[in-house]
Amino acid sequence: MASGSGRWLRGLWAAGQPLFQGRALLVTNTLGCGVLMAAGDGMRQSWEIRSRSGQKFDPRRSASMFAVGCSMGPFLHYWYLWLDHLLPSSGLRGLPNIIRKVLVDQLVASPLLGVWYFVGLGCLEGQTLDQSCQELRNKFWEFYKADWCVWPAAQLVNFLFVPPQFRVTYINGLTLGWDTYLSYLKYR
Repeated sequence: MASGSGRWLRGLWAAGQPLFQGRALLVTNTLGCGVLMAAGDGMRQSWEIRSRSGQKFDPRRSASMFAVGCSMGPFLHYWYLWLDHLLPSSGLRGLPNIIRKVLVDQLVASPLLGVWYFVGLGCLEGQTLDQSCQELRNKFWEFYKADWCVWPAAQLVNFLFVPPQFRVTYINGLTLGWDTYLSYLKYR
């Protein structure tokens, strides 16, 4: 039995390898961001449906989350390539540059992605730019404080142990929980 499941996993791994190479990697990263952002919203909506009578699933809301997630995928793909070029590092010997990467990520990418999230979703949902910017002002610091609680440690692991071609996928896996929080913050 263990042998059969081992073969199955090796076969799955071999079949998935092309998704993490060349141009396919950009598509994998882009779709992964969108799918997991929509899934995080779906999880949040499931909780809302259970806790609020009369609440129904809103597929347009999840579709908007998917679109914003897909729009972030290429940015994250190239962001990690640029960080690796700017601050090359490998293993524990590269720890000083890895810490710099985490700081640059927190000080540049995190605020940018927060703005992108609130303004992008607001635009997709028919808010004016002024309304989206006001929502951003109202929620940004709560978002950014929570971001500092989650992402520095996650990025430290990412830059220390995750091969470059799997970095966005690793982050996407973690963002399932994070996107559930973002959905809560946006729609509460």
